[in-house]
Amino acid sequence: MPQPASAAPSPDSPHYPPVEPYDHGRLDVGDGNLVYWEVCGNPGGKAALVVHGGPGSGCGPTMRRYFDPARYRVVLFDQRNCGRSTPHASDPATDLRHNTTDHLIADMERLRVHLGIDKWLLYGGSWGSTLILAYAERHPERVSEIVISAVTTTRRSEIDWLYRGAGQIFPEEWERFRDGGVPEDERNGDGAGGDGGGDLFELLAAYARLTESPDPAVRERATADWCAWEDAVLAQEPHGSARPYSDRPPAARLALVRICAHYFSHAAWLEEGALLRGADRLAGIPGVLVHGRFDLGGPLVTAWELARAWKDARLVIVEDAGHKGSVTERLAVRAALDDFAGR
Repeated sequence: MPQPASAAPSPDSPHYPPVEPYDHGRLDVGDGNLVYWEVCGNPGGKAALVVHGGPGSGCGPTMRRYFDPARYRVVLFDQRNCGRSTPHASDPATDLRHNTTDHLIADMERLRVHLGIDKWLLYGGSWGSTLILAYAERHPERVSEIVISAVTTTRRSEIDWLYRGAGQIFPEEWERFRDGGVPEDERNGDGAGGDGGGDLFELLAAYARLTESPDPAVRERATADWCAWEDAVLAQEPHGSARPYSDRPPAARLALVRICAHYFSHAAWLEEGALLRGADRLAGIPGVLVHGRFDLGGPLVTAWELARAWKDARLVIVEDAGHKGSVTERLAVRAALDDFAGR
């Protein structure tokens, strides 16, 4: 099989030229789920796995382009019930009971075995960083290096910040988000009741129920309210789309919100602080953590705490970036992947 020629990115771009998969498929992971995967780059190159965010965002072609296609064998996959994996969470009949962090870790291991890979580099960001850390702490012998952008560990404190604490900066937008999680016939005259929203995880669970309603209007309203809040939190960032959540195609948007609400209402089925406490299991795995100084969606403190707990990790703080990143942030990611390509 011909191997891609090495082609450096242009000086003003963090991306290598576009590359198409040379292999792809859907892996049967049980419980009626088929997980989409694809491989691109050099079949004999260094193995790397891209772990997308969301949860529920799915992979896109730009994610392939951080890797030198002459030196990497890049694997991408769509996590359960999103992207090109089936069944899709945009269908309210799709059962998400078999979509948890443990299921996704097992899917990654099945994919590694299916592709005949002994060890691989892991790259991802946002929710993807949580899943990377959970996998690597479970299977450290299968991980060669880790590159993470927009570091999260999905602690309850992090979820609370994103879906309530940031309301101190955006109070009007948070009130709309709070009220959106309450069916109209259950609201008091002042919206959700003027009690500050009650228990946050009950609110997130309410959104999960609304996004699986048999009424498409209810699903669409809850999806729009959730996306409006997510967009508001990132609205002050100078880079990227002003509506990164709301502008997604309808089915992808509904699947994303439904899976996010499902995961975050359960705190991703992780014990509070477990990934930071377990960082000693990453000893000997080199890592690079790239995080924007002005990330309101996932404040810098989590990356700082992880870098202190994981002695083999290097933290790169990007002064012009938030959660959506920047050219500077993406250049730092590509530089880390280029450095690791020769190991």
